Amino acid sequence: MNVLLPIAKFLSRFVAAIGKAGAWVSILMIVVILTDVILRRYFVIGSAKLQELEWHLHGILFLTTLGYGYLEGAHVRIELFREKWSARTKAWVELLGIFIFLLPFTLVTISFSIDYAKMAYLNQEISASMTGLGFRWVIKSFLAFGLSLLTLAGIAEALYLILFLFGPKSLQKEINLRATTFDAPHVAEDG
Repeated sequence: MNVLLPIAKFLSRFVAAIGKAGAWVSILMIVVILTDVILRRYFVIGSAKLQELEWHLHGILFLTTLGYGYLEGAHVRIELFREKWSARTKAWVELLGIFIFLLPFTLVTISFSIDYAKMAYLNQEISASMTGLGFRWVIKSFLAFGLSLLTLAGIAEALYLILFLFGPKSLQKEINLRATTFDAPHVAEDG
C-alpha cells in the first residue's frame, strides 16, 4: 500500500502539469479568433486556415486539459442520490465507475484513435478545403494523447480511492478529501 501513494502523486502531478500547460492554448486560441473576426469584419478577408486553426486549438485545449479536469472533480455527476451517500459509498461508486466505465472506454477509444491518426498520416490527409490546413494526423493524434492523460488521471484517482478505502490510517492522513462532501480524494499539497 505504501507504494500506491507515490505512484498516485506522480501521475496526478504529471497530468496536472500537462493540463496547466495545455490551458495556455486558450490564449493562442483567443488571438486566432480575434484575428479571424477582425479580418472578416473590417477587411472582408476570410481564411479557411484560421477557421480550421480555431477548432484545432479548441480540440488541443480540450484534450490536454481533460485529465486535469477529472483530477479536479470538474466532471459531471448526478447529485440526486449522491449527496445523501457517505464518503465511503461515494468512494466505492467512483472506484467502480473508473473500472467499469472510464478505463474501458478510454483504452478502447485510444486504440481506435491511434489507428485514426495513423491512417491520416499514411494517407497524408489534408483539409477538405482547398485552402485549409494540412497534416491532419497531428490534430487526430491529440485524441489518443488526451485520452491517455484521462486514463492516467483515472488510474491516479483509483489509487487514491483504494488508499482511502483500504489503506492504513497513516496513509489516509496524507490523503486530503476535497470539500466537505467526498468528491475525489487528493493528496495534500504539503504532503
